[in-house]
Amino acid sequence: MSQDSGKIIETLNPNKVWIPVLFGLGIVAYLFYSDPDVSVENLALIMNARPGMFSLALLMILARAVLYIYRIKVIAKEHLDWTSSVYVIILWEFASAVTPSVVGGTAVAVFILLKEGVSLGKSLALVMLTAIMDNLIFVVFAPMVFFFAEGQIIPESPQPLEFMGWSFSPQTGIQVLFWISYVLIALYTLSMAYALFLKPRAFKWILLKLTTIKFLRRWRHSAYEHGNEIIWASSQLKGKRLTFWLTISGVTILIWAVRYLQLNLIIASFIDLPIADHLLIFARQIILWIIMLVSPTPGSSGAAEFFFPLFFEDYLGQYTLIANISWRALSFYPYLLLGAIFLPRWLRKVYKVKQSKAS
Repeated sequence: MSQDSGKIIETLNPNKVWIPVLFGLGIVAYLFYSDPDVSVENLALIMNARPGMFSLALLMILARAVLYIYRIKVIAKEHLDWTSSVYVIILWEFASAVTPSVVGGTAVAVFILLKEGVSLGKSLALVMLTAIMDNLIFVVFAPMVFFFAEGQIIPESPQPLEFMGWSFSPQTGIQVLFWISYVLIALYTLSMAYALFLKPRAFKWILLKLTTIKFLRRWRHSAYEHGNEIIWASSQLKGKRLTFWLTISGVTILIWAVRYLQLNLIIASFIDLPIADHLLIFARQIILWIIMLVSPTPGSSGAAEFFFPLFFEDYLGQYTLIANISWRALSFYPYLLLGAIFLPRWLRKVYKVKQSKAS
């Protein structure tokens, strides 16, 4: 995992916040002008939102941050204090927002942890463990959602989509994209779990054997380094008690429940939702997030806004556009803003500590 400081700092450049913002606003503008049923009046519908529900949706921003900070503190223990944990989470989320979802902010997260004084092995273990735990939410729950929802996950649309001369229903397109994304995420997550928890040395051996193939030889050195990283990370997790695994598993489930609950509260601030519909909206979000995870755009910007109406317009109707904007404004943009604010302070903090140690 490359730790080139110059490249990492460039990734964390606050000026990059405009890239995902422009992607997202571009798709919103496209949806606005391509749908004859949408007008400026739809934006004014925000005034119809129920203050109580919308306030709870705002509160989920804080709840999500607190849970993330608590989880990383549990995993890192004495290696991070609470202040450092806050910085790590805000900058990690910022990095994830300004890099493609398919790449994520893992290399940046390791760099941040290293600058906070966490050892390389511990940093790798922490980042890999949280990534695996988050991805397991999708790997485990997505098939359950499809089984129990009985075909209600992806609503039918009367308007077919056109692509390179092919015409197909949005439901078909979403299902194909979902299963491609799910298989890729499942393969990655299960292989990383095997390497980290079960057979790190066997995983390194497999990587080295694969890179003996002629067209893969150029990556042999990277395979060797990645294999060593897996072994270091795995050694950090040996001997953990059952309470540790139960705690981080429970907190991870709560993190994603809070993420999903935020959208439920936004939708419920515009329309009445019975319990059964709340559960179905939860289920649809699991599928939507899996599709978003393989987006090539920073923080899934554009992709999230594009797919939102396909999943939730049957509930929201005229409120679809304003709910779409509200969802991204509350779930995505806060970390762009916080990252841009906290990054300069963090850089001064870690490099001041480094200079004081050197002197």
